[in-house]
Amino acid sequence: MTSRLRLPNDRWKPLEILFWLMPVAAYFLFPGYLVLISQIMIIGLFAISLDLILGYAGIVSLGHAAFFGLGAYTAGLLAAHGWGEPISGLLAAAAVAAVFGFITSFLVVRGNDLKRLMVTLGIGLMLFEAANKAAFITGGVDGLSGMVMNNIFGQFEFDLNGKTAYIYSLVVLFAIFVVLRRLVNSPFGLGLTGIREGGLRMPAIGANVNQRLTVIFTISAAVAGVAGALLAQTTQFVGLDVLGFPRSAELMIILVLGGTGRLYGGLIGALVFMLAQDYISGLNPAYWQFWIGLLLVVIVMFGRGGILGGLSSLMQKFGKRTGNSAEGSK
Repeated sequence: MTSRLRLPNDRWKPLEILFWLMPVAAYFLFPGYLVLISQIMIIGLFAISLDLILGYAGIVSLGHAAFFGLGAYTAGLLAAHGWGEPISGLLAAAAVAAVFGFITSFLVVRGNDLKRLMVTLGIGLMLFEAANKAAFITGGVDGLSGMVMNNIFGQFEFDLNGKTAYIYSLVVLFAIFVVLRRLVNSPFGLGLTGIREGGLRMPAIGANVNQRLTVIFTISAAVAGVAGALLAQTTQFVGLDVLGFPRSAELMIILVLGGTGRLYGGLIGALVFMLAQDYISGLNPAYWQFWIGLLLVVIVMFGRGGILGGLSSLMQKFGKRTGNSAEGSK
């Protein structure tokens, strides 16, 4: 029998439900690692924002930290000047990043991969230098401190153990993930995949390619802004590195490691990368990047499509063998 391609749907699979139950269980099982896991969830959300444009629309970016940093500084400056309400801070960060993403999208979407790389890299470098020069606003290399966060909904205080920050980060991550999951499984999301696979053919079926790329680029910027705001609010500090090129490069590594075009790839990549970084840097602080690089090379060489791509290939091979064995026994 020939297999038929199925359109994506919004039905939650058992493995997905299990995946989201894991951070709930980790809250009780690993109380000493709540801060680290919170950081993993925030960077995972940041990686998802890049996956929207790279994995689904095929837009390569080396300056995505620009939107992450804008979100972080927006929430940080609001909190440092007396507006420490977390939810409105997230919304403000998303709005600022989205507006900047919309403006810059007209420079990014109209070009090939090389042009997009150079434009996004240039935008990121300019914002970094602007924040560095405006030290009287951003704090420069010393960072932005003096942030005072209010209680969430006036009830839940950000504690030193990171319990409130953990739940806050998890709820925001899950809520945004549900929305994005619906988006990529919608006709709009399928259109983005079509643009990635054959953008020159999409206008033939009436699709406005530039318009769709502008929309997803703006959404991606907003999500990155929320991730940056989450980092600022949970740590109550914003360093200049949030806008740096290493942040964008590290994000690309995380996404390639986990697998592009899957949403979960960003989360898995952030989990593996940050746990490996934490463990290896503890063993060998001087050469931990060597082992991270080796891990990345191994994953790319032997697991096409990152960790999730490799697991998907293994499951398909196992399924074929099981199917062949069942047919042979008849």
